[in-house]
Amino acid sequence: MGQYSVIDRSTPAGTSLSPEVYPDGYVAVIDKPHGWTSADAVRKIKFGLQKRYRLRNVKVGHAGTLDPLATGVLVVCVGRATKASEALQAERKEYVAEVTFGATTPSFDCEHEPDAFYPFEHITRELIREALDGMEGEQMQLPPVYSAKYVDGVRAYERVRQGEQVELKAAKVHIYATEIISYQAPVLRVRIECGKGTYIRSFARDLGTALGSGAYLTGLERTVSGGFRVENALSIQDFETL
Repeated sequence: MGQYSVIDRSTPAGTSLSPEVYPDGYVAVIDKPHGWTSADAVRKIKFGLQKRYRLRNVKVGHAGTLDPLATGVLVVCVGRATKASEALQAERKEYVAEVTFGATTPSFDCEHEPDAFYPFEHITRELIREALDGMEGEQMQLPPVYSAKYVDGVRAYERVRQGEQVELKAAKVHIYATEIISYQAPVLRVRIECGKGTYIRSFARDLGTALGSGAYLTGLERTVSGGFRVENALSIQDFETL
């Protein structure tokens, strides 16, 4: 994982997080709160470090965006460790997703109200497993229009909120494994191991389509990002306490 240090639950209380103590930088494993953007978490950490150690500036960035309505592992790179962010972002991720069948939303999640409804009574655990099997491996996936993808230099979601029609291109993604955790109609909980660039919101939408219904994402936690696991992650408050 390079020369940088890792700050997580194993880091002793009272440890100085000053970049001077960590000349090669460090990676902070954060459990992002629900409702926060990834940028919110980065800003909170950056300004906290600047204030605590009286720094004029410090490089802080994240290795992979997590949607505001999601929780879980956000890998935050500090100092020289920001140079490793691209490599960290390319590593495999694991999610636990809650998918609700019977409806779709414009954003593919619960940020927006349902805009269409579909039957779901025919969906069984066996049919879900069969559909999931067909979604594993290399896939072409269409990102949500309410996403951070750039369209002519502007985020797609910004264009959509301004009333523009946005067309995104399908991108190649890789789904390595899926596991049904539970299914109580119409709600499925599923574990997904995937590669860089996968939108779990799009995965939920595609799963509904494959089952002859509609579906949208109603809950999401990133449990693993590369070598970092949510059980070892720090809350924002934990990080500030350190």
